[in-house]
Amino acid sequence: MEERLLRLLDGCLKNDRNSQKLLYQEFYNFAMNICLRYTSNRYEASEVLNDGFFKAFLNLAKFDRARPFKAWLGRIMHNTSIDYYRTNLKVAFMEDLDHADAMESDISIEHQLDYEDLLAVIRRLPNAYRMVFNLYEVDGYSHEEIAGMLKISAGTSRSNLFKAKKKLQELVSLHASAKLRDQHTEAKVVALRQPDKNVIINKNRAQDE
Repeated sequence: MEERLLRLLDGCLKNDRNSQKLLYQEFYNFAMNICLRYTSNRYEASEVLNDGFFKAFLNLAKFDRARPFKAWLGRIMHNTSIDYYRTNLKVAFMEDLDHADAMESDISIEHQLDYEDLLAVIRRLPNAYRMVFNLYEVDGYSHEEIAGMLKISAGTSRSNLFKAKKKLQELVSLHASAKLRDQHTEAKVVALRQPDKNVIINKNRAQDE
């Protein structure tokens, strides 16, 4: 572990406000990206983020310095996101599908989006779908593990994942189409702003004559 981080951790253990501020700033983007994946907007993500850092400061004495700090903090943000979901949101769309596993393989995301675009689309998923999608597809948990975390059945987890992928496919297609329209419109606007070189040349020739 680098010396600067060690000094910040030591300062935080002494409740030094400046050390806490610097540690917060150092890992803000990393932690926020986790929170954004699990919440529907930046306001909710900020709530989870601040709660997560508060928990991190409270439990810093338990951190094993032989392990990576970022992984430890990431786990706290991850668990805080799940706690926020369970506390503040009702789990919806909870119906089991006996053949959900087989159905999952029929759905794929055809369009390739950059990270920011994909994150924006994932955040538009219904809460229950977004939570299961993140836990299964991004964080690699099994349906049985997700069931234990969210207090649902494994069948419900499979069902929500199937529905999440189907909904995500629709949203990605709409997002890609909208982006193409915007690019086309922007190109037309730029073209209108550019003078026609042939017109300028002919106009100049006419003046010379």
